[in-house]
Formats: sequence, C-alpha cells, structure tokens
Amino acid sequence: MKIIAVIPARYEASRFPAKLMQILGDKTVITTTYQNVVETGLFDEVFVATDSELIFKEIENHGGKAVMTGQHETGSDRIAEAVQNIDCDIVINVQGDEPFLKLEPLKQLIEVFNEDENQEISLASLKIKLHEKEEIESPNNVKVITDNNGFALYFSRSVIPFHREISYNVDYFKHIGVYAFRKHALLQFSKLEMKPLEISEKIECIRYLEYGMKIKLIETNFIGVGIDTPEDLEKARKLI
Repeated sequence: MKIIAVIPARYEASRFPAKLMQILGDKTVITTTYQNVVETGLFDEVFVATDSELIFKEIENHGGKAVMTGQHETGSDRIAEAVQNIDCDIVINVQGDEPFLKLEPLKQLIEVFNEDENQEISLASLKIKLHEKEEIESPNNVKVITDNNGFALYFSRSVIPFHREISYNVDYFKHIGVYAFRKHALLQFSKLEMKPLEISEKIECIRYLEYGMKIKLIETNFIGVGIDTPEDLEKARKLI
C-alpha cells in the first residue's frame, strides 16, 4: 500500500485567526507540524492542503509539499480535493494545529488497514477514555460509542451512552480527530450530501455512518496539544 499524510491547513479560524502561522520555537506552527510528520518516517509522501497562499508559500519555502484547494466545509472535503490526482491507497489526516503528534497512534491506524483483508473498513480513527464529569458533559468533546469489535455506532456532542442504570459503571470515550482513510472512501465521502444527523451535530464522521460505511476506532492514551487559542499556543511554547 502507498500511504500518504495530508495536513489540512485553513488560514482563518474562528477562535484564533492565523494560528497556523504563529511562531512556535523558531518555526511556524504549520511548519513544525509538517516537519514532525515527515520525521516519523511512516509515509511515502506528506502534503499540506490549504486555501491560503501564505501557508502554501510557507511550506514550499521550507522544502515541503503543498496543494492549493478551494473553500470547504470540512477537513475531509479539503483532503479529498487535494488527493484526487495523487496516487495512493491510504490517506492519513493529521491536524495542522497538533504539532506534537506521536508515532505510535499513527502506526496503529496504519495497521488497521494491514489487517483488513476484505477491505471492509472505510476509515480508522482514535478514541481516548474520559474520566472527569465536566469532560464527559462538555459539548466541545465529541463522544463515540462502538460495538464489541471497535466499530463506531455513533458520535455525539451529547453524553453517550446515557447512564440510566447507575449501579453499572460505563466507560466514556472522546473521539480524537486523527483519521486514516481509504482513498476511494474519502473521494466517495466528498460527493455525498450532508444528512440531518451530521448537520445537527456538526460532526463529519457521522456522514460515513449515515451512508453505511465502517469506521474502526482504536483506543489510545495519546493526549495531543491542540492549538485552538492564544493560551494553547503559550502552553505549546513551554514544551519546546
């Protein structure tokens, strides 16, 4: 299999505009992320997919590969446009604002497809156990429930499952937005109309479920350093 990584990079961000061009150490956030992905050695090629000429030039000026795209509702749609003419089998989506990614979770996602002999899985992603009541109840944390084989049943910003039987302890999991797609499933996704559940929850993974595709979830202990606010950037700078 030919495996590539694509980093969707939108210049505008509602909570922290231009965050990917902020300086982290001696480089921008997006360049740090790009170079860290390359250094994993897991991928045949790594690209940044962006609608910003500023980000495009930033990556090319540092010897990287970038693809210009149009405006898109979701990161998956942006990646689908970027990879349509690239020869590959598996596409890993790495978030541009997650500069300190770990090697092991990415290897686990790739292994899902090595073991999928019948090619039934459309995409794989990560989940992490939630422990605090505030985290479980926060609509900013997308929760996921799976069947006994680790396939997603549903994603929601609400608390799922609802804990009616209080004598039984149930685990809650947060969905981590690192994806591994089969290329053909990703291209199919981009052509599918949004359905009511995805529109209501604002969770793009639901589109796959609404059209009957299989999503494999891998449990991880990986806690990234997502840069969504200026405060997050200051925390990240302390890790350099």
